[in-house]
Amino acid sequence: MGDAANLAADLPTIADDLVVTKYKMAAEIVNRVLKWLVTECKPEASVRDLCIQSDKKLEEGTSSAFKKDKKVLKGIAFPTCLSVNNVICHYSPLTSEPDTILADGDMVKIDLGAHIDGFIAVVAHTLVVGENKASPVSGRKADAILAAHLASEAALRLAKPGNETYEVTDTVSKIAEAFECKPVEGMLSHQLEQNRIDGEKTIIQNPSEAQRKEHEKYEFETNEVYAVDVLISTGEGQGREKNAKITIYKKTEDTYMLKMKTSREFFSKVSKQFGAMPFNLRTMDDEKKARLGVVECVTHKLVEPFQVLYEKDGEYVAQFKFTVLLLPNGPHKITGLQFDDSLYKSEHSIQDTEIQKLLKTSANPKAGKKKKKAAEKAVTEETSAAPMLVES
Repeated sequence: MGDAANLAADLPTIADDLVVTKYKMAAEIVNRVLKWLVTECKPEASVRDLCIQSDKKLEEGTSSAFKKDKKVLKGIAFPTCLSVNNVICHYSPLTSEPDTILADGDMVKIDLGAHIDGFIAVVAHTLVVGENKASPVSGRKADAILAAHLASEAALRLAKPGNETYEVTDTVSKIAEAFECKPVEGMLSHQLEQNRIDGEKTIIQNPSEAQRKEHEKYEFETNEVYAVDVLISTGEGQGREKNAKITIYKKTEDTYMLKMKTSREFFSKVSKQFGAMPFNLRTMDDEKKARLGVVECVTHKLVEPFQVLYEKDGEYVAQFKFTVLLLPNGPHKITGLQFDDSLYKSEHSIQDTEIQKLLKTSANPKAGKKKKKAAEKAVTEETSAAPMLVES
C-alpha cells in the first residue's frame, strides 16, 4: 500500500495548470462527439455503426491535440458503448456478433471517454429515441431519466473537499426512491489519475450489506478528479450477464508467462496500442484472433473484462456520468450536455427538503484565479464543453 500511495503522490495533479488544460481538451472532444451521437440516435440506426463512427471521431479529435509534442500519448480512454433499454452497460458489439437496431421509444445510454497525455475525460448520457417537447416522455422511462439526472446533479454538489463519499451514496439512493426506482447495485464511480481510469478512491451506489461492510469510506480532497457515474433502474437494480459477448477489456498490472502464441501476440499489441486504457476487441486487426488471444489473458488476469450487464426484461436503466475537477475554487464539471427537463414528465418529485435545498445551490465554481487564463487559451472555448447545470 505504501508504494501505491507514494506512486500516487508523484503523479501530476490539477494543481498544475497544464494538467487542467489537458483534462479540458479531452473533455471538449468527448462533449463534441457525444453531442453528435445524440443527433444520430434515430430509428433504424445501427448501434455497432454508431459505436465505430464515434470511436473514429474520438481518435481524430485527440490526434489533432499536442501535435508538436510526439511524446504526448492520446486517444480513446473508454470505447463508445450504446446500451439500450434494460441493457445496463458496456454494450458495443463486434462485427462478428449480432447488432442492435434502434427503434422509436428506445432508451439509449451513451458512454465514452478520451484522454490527452493520460488525463481522462469520460461522459455518459441517456436519451429516448424520438423524444420531443410536443409529447414529453412519461411513465417509467421518465422516472428513471429524471432520477438519474437529479442524482448526478446532487452528486456534483456533494463532491467537495471535506465531504465523505457515502454522502453521495446515500443521497443517490434517496433520489432514486423518490421516483420509485433503484440505483444499480454495487456500481462504482472512480477517482481518475494519469493513465488510470479506476483510481484508488471510489463512490459506491446502492451497496448490498456485504458490500457496505467491505467498501471503504473516502473523503474528497482538493485537486482530485472523479468520474461520477449514476445508473438508475426502474427494476430491482440487480445487474446480470446474459448472452451478449464481452467486447471491452483493460490491461492490468499483473504478470504471467502466456503459453499460447496467439495470446502473446494479442497481449503485446494491447500493451503497445492501448497501454492501461480500456479497448474494444473490434479495433484489433484480426477480430477472430483477438477473441482467441484474450481468453488466456483473462484467465491469468492480465486483462480484465467489462461485462455487459442486464436488468430484467421490460425494465429501463438510465445513466449520467460526468468528469469533475475538485479545484481550490470549487468542483468544476467538465463533461456532459445540457439537460432539457421539458422532454420528460413524471408524476414523482423530490419531497426531501434537504435534497431540494442542495439542488438549489449553485454548482458553479467561484471565479478562477487569473493565472488559469494562460492555460485556458490552449483550449478553444466551445459552448458544448461548458458544464451544464440545473437552474435553481
